[in-house]
Amino acid sequence: MSAIDLNRLGRDAVPKSLFGYDVIDFLGEGAGSAIYVVSDPRSHQIYALKHCVRKTDKHARFIDQLLNEWAVSQHIGHANLRKSVDVKETKTWLGKVTEAALIMELFDGVPMDVQPPATVLAAVDAFIQASQGLEALHHAGYVHCDLKPNNIMIGPDGGVKVIDFGQACKAGTVKERIQGTPDYIAPEQVKRQAVTIRTDVFNLGATMYWALTGKKIPTLFTLKKDDNSFLLDDKIATPREVNSLVPETLSNLVMECVRTNPLKRPESMADVTRRLELIKHSMTRKTNVDAPAPASPATVAPRVTAVAGW
Repeated sequence: MSAIDLNRLGRDAVPKSLFGYDVIDFLGEGAGSAIYVVSDPRSHQIYALKHCVRKTDKHARFIDQLLNEWAVSQHIGHANLRKSVDVKETKTWLGKVTEAALIMELFDGVPMDVQPPATVLAAVDAFIQASQGLEALHHAGYVHCDLKPNNIMIGPDGGVKVIDFGQACKAGTVKERIQGTPDYIAPEQVKRQAVTIRTDVFNLGATMYWALTGKKIPTLFTLKKDDNSFLLDDKIATPREVNSLVPETLSNLVMECVRTNPLKRPESMADVTRRLELIKHSMTRKTNVDAPAPASPATVAPRVTAVAGW
């Protein structure tokens, strides 16, 4: 645990155990929950545990999201989606949940917003993996509804996990209230219209825009929220206009993903994945072509597959 965490929480604030799991470390907090590294004393397996306590009525929503994440996780299984392995609850005699914990696989990585990809090529590779995970989620009939840099974890080897299915729902769902993150939310989410696969396409596009430019696109939420609000797609600077290192094909894909009209976005995450893979192939091929030939076989070094800025 870092000194900052200890100063903020205090040593006594970190529990020694939760729902029969031994607490090893504090990882972070968000959405009304605290996340710990825990160990199962029976199997000695290490997990991440998301813990939420109902302190006020507001926290009931966070518990609902935690339980929703568990329910959705029962229907998905993919290398790029974080797995949930168990859920624990404490209820009153009337059946109201007062405390809940979600036990998840522990992934050695950091959120993209904490450590963004260092190059354009690294970003493309990360988004290929994220889109593959979302494709599996869509195949199971669900939409994530809250994809953003904070919900994409990247490991030291470049492996990616899409996390947090607290707002996920069946495709075609019309939500009772606006749900999503303002800087990445799709127009149909703000208007409380049915969410679809193309909603996740927008969220992913907005996340790619941020990763490639360091800037956030305007959304209907951040612009204005009344019924007369609208966005002009062609008034948004393209990623290539902001960062000249972004290939034109990648810039075009991002702008297609964030179109206001869902029907003008790529129709599936499989389509996004395919185009990202073609872009990666083109970038890697160009890098290899541009790389200087080794002086002699005796001095050949491992081939570098990226150049500065990529």
